[in-house]
Amino acid sequence: MSEATPHRDAPPAATPHGATAVDPSAAGAADHDPARAAAAREALSAVRQEVSKAVVGQDAAITGLVIALLCRGHVLLEGVPGVAKTLLVRSLCQALQLDTKRVQFTPDLMPGDVTGSLVYDAATARFSFREGPVFTNILLADEINRTPPKTQASLLEAMEERQVSVDGIPRMLPQPFVVAATQNPVEYEGTYPLPEAQLDRFLLKLTLPLPPREDEVEVLARHAGGFDPRDLAAAGLRAVAGPEELAAGSAAVRRVQVSRDVLGYVVDVCRATRSSPSLALGVSPRGATALLSTSRAWAWLSGRDYVSPDDVKALARPTLRHRVQLRPEAELDGVDVDAVLDGVLGAVPVPR
Repeated sequence: MSEATPHRDAPPAATPHGATAVDPSAAGAADHDPARAAAAREALSAVRQEVSKAVVGQDAAITGLVIALLCRGHVLLEGVPGVAKTLLVRSLCQALQLDTKRVQFTPDLMPGDVTGSLVYDAATARFSFREGPVFTNILLADEINRTPPKTQASLLEAMEERQVSVDGIPRMLPQPFVVAATQNPVEYEGTYPLPEAQLDRFLLKLTLPLPPREDEVEVLARHAGGFDPRDLAAAGLRAVAGPEELAAGSAAVRRVQVSRDVLGYVVDVCRATRSSPSLALGVSPRGATALLSTSRAWAWLSGRDYVSPDDVKALARPTLRHRVQLRPEAELDGVDVDAVLDGVLGAVPVPR
């Protein structure tokens, strides 16, 4: 991503939920205003530099979250405790002027604790709806696999329909709305693995690795210098983009051109996973549409109005790794899902 000075036209409006609302006219304006779309790209490109003031060495995850926001998709963040998953989401929301709420998923968490519930008001002798933390722009679902399926399922309607239904009444969520869920790849005791249907609703699965030595030294140096992860403003983190830029960017992404050959390449990659000897479950057609969406967003962020096969390759692993399932014998042999996807990409002919 390039570094650029952000362009802001107007401050964001606030919804009754305290989250940020997007002016619906922004998307339409971007469709007819290339200059506005270009300014939006510059502003979103500046986000990575801004977030790096608080988070060290996680550029790929930052870019992945921006792509998810452009595509209005959800993200599964996987990494051991202490690699700044929560700090990453908080910093991104600060840089994008978005509202965020965090829910710690535990075995005793109930669906109403996430979506909200009806509360009896003695003064009026009526029930009123009290909003849950899902009414926000980015919901950080911390350790989502530590809560039972009943509570996990409470997010399905919110993730797919951008609404929650309580007492038969649908209530729309603010826009944009993205779930950023985390899970620990090491400790599985007391966890409830996400079902395939819910995994498929995540646009991307981003892995946050342990930092290399030089990045870890930089983290310690910042803390030694007084950095407080609870006070992002003191770290100099400021808003460099906002909901208007995201709306303009989303509209511009939808205008990115995709040739018939590249469409065929996306389909061929996904179909190849279904016949891989190492996989028991391949990528569904929904996975193919997800790969198309993320490839278009990456092409636009890279400054192009068309998708190349390299864009598809760049986004294949984060878009598809959670949509496939290894065969038991492959798991016993220590086969890695990303390695299987690399093999698929190497075997599928690339269009000229």
